[in-house]
Amino acid sequence: MGTTLSIMSTVIPCLCGSAPCLLCSCCPSGNNSTVTRLIYAFFLLMGVGIACIMLMPGMEDHLKKIPGFCEGGMGSSIYVEGHVNCDVLVGYKAVYRVCFGMAMFFLLFSLLMVRVKSSQDPRAAIHNGFWFFKFAAATAITVGAFFISEGPFTTVWFYVGMAGAFCFILIQLVLLIDFAHSWNESWVEKMEEGNSRCWYAALLSATAVNYVLSLTALVLFYMYYTHADGCTENKVFISINMLLCIGASVLSVLPQIQESQPRSGLLQSSLVTLYTMYVTWSAMTNEPDRKCNPSLLSMIGLNSTSPAAQGQGVQWWDAQGIVGLILFLMCVLYSSIRNSSNAQVNKLTLSTDESALIEDGPQGSSAEESGSFNRAVDNEKDGVTYSYSFFHFMLFLASLYIMMTLTNWYSPNSTYETMTSRWPSVWVKMCSSWICIALYVWTLAAPLILVNRDFE
Repeated sequence: MGTTLSIMSTVIPCLCGSAPCLLCSCCPSGNNSTVTRLIYAFFLLMGVGIACIMLMPGMEDHLKKIPGFCEGGMGSSIYVEGHVNCDVLVGYKAVYRVCFGMAMFFLLFSLLMVRVKSSQDPRAAIHNGFWFFKFAAATAITVGAFFISEGPFTTVWFYVGMAGAFCFILIQLVLLIDFAHSWNESWVEKMEEGNSRCWYAALLSATAVNYVLSLTALVLFYMYYTHADGCTENKVFISINMLLCIGASVLSVLPQIQESQPRSGLLQSSLVTLYTMYVTWSAMTNEPDRKCNPSLLSMIGLNSTSPAAQGQGVQWWDAQGIVGLILFLMCVLYSSIRNSSNAQVNKLTLSTDESALIEDGPQGSSAEESGSFNRAVDNEKDGVTYSYSFFHFMLFLASLYIMMTLTNWYSPNSTYETMTSRWPSVWVKMCSSWICIALYVWTLAAPLILVNRDFE
């Protein structure tokens, strides 16, 4: 009994209090800024898991029991009797409700945390604590979303999701370039410190692997997503992105670029090229024309007779969805555990005000004041290590991205009997790939154009 009370006295303040005691005695110590981001990332991943459960076979029988969830009234744009296949639509609607709850939770905190400068701000205590109440609030918003009347909700939220997912794809590129620069800089420093041949070979190998994968993807695109007598759009998409990637790679090694931007190189270009190939493939897998958008089963010579393969249902899980989930997890975890230095934060927030940002390093005085090494150390008393508001806004966009990924960017057809791909989702992804390359080229050319600014 005494042991139970001791554990409760340790855990309850962590869940309900405002103090930065996120880690209990059984966990290692860490910086409050990192631990907080990891917990919010866990919130998001938990929501993703729930959304995945909504798509599992057999869940539609349970979802139909929610009052009004699969029944339309006279004021609804979607009817059940004779007009909608509820077995098809119910999983789609459930994912949208779950992701709506997550998105609204993070958007609320994004607005609440605008211009928080340090942990001394009362709002910082809300950001870094009160986890039980925040979990309860997120749960309440998500549950409440299931009781929103249909009307135009699903259609409107589909287009909101497309816009948010488009923005998150761009954030993925920014994080990718940030990771590539950090990766390149780390290996170059090790190469200069000693054993230069080994690290040079590793750098060259990583670059070569990325380009080989990109070239392989390019060949497969022309083989399976184009035909001699059709698929003109795919031919144009693939060719344009191939030329843009070649141009960006050549630009990155020009003497003028190397002189003004010593950190630029083929490693970053290879990662951007590989990512562009992924976005191109993801866009082509959303084409409505099945002749130009073959399934993986047909590519390897297997014919699928499932309703999804015949266009009568929804194939929720496919290769591009799985890859999208992996990229999503990598970006969220990387943004949560990376060191939020001034330069890294400014790359995302496009901010030049560094007065409120400090390095994400341990502060000895805070550790001493905590009285325990098994607590989260408040390392933001002098200034936050990352923008609270932008971090929540990024998770808001991530919620929309995962919503579109899990539903394969599908929307109901004109009769509301099946879920179909649409051209707007294709163009959103293709435009994002072009903007991605443009942003990378700008990072190379900006020091030459804006000569009076410091890009170090």
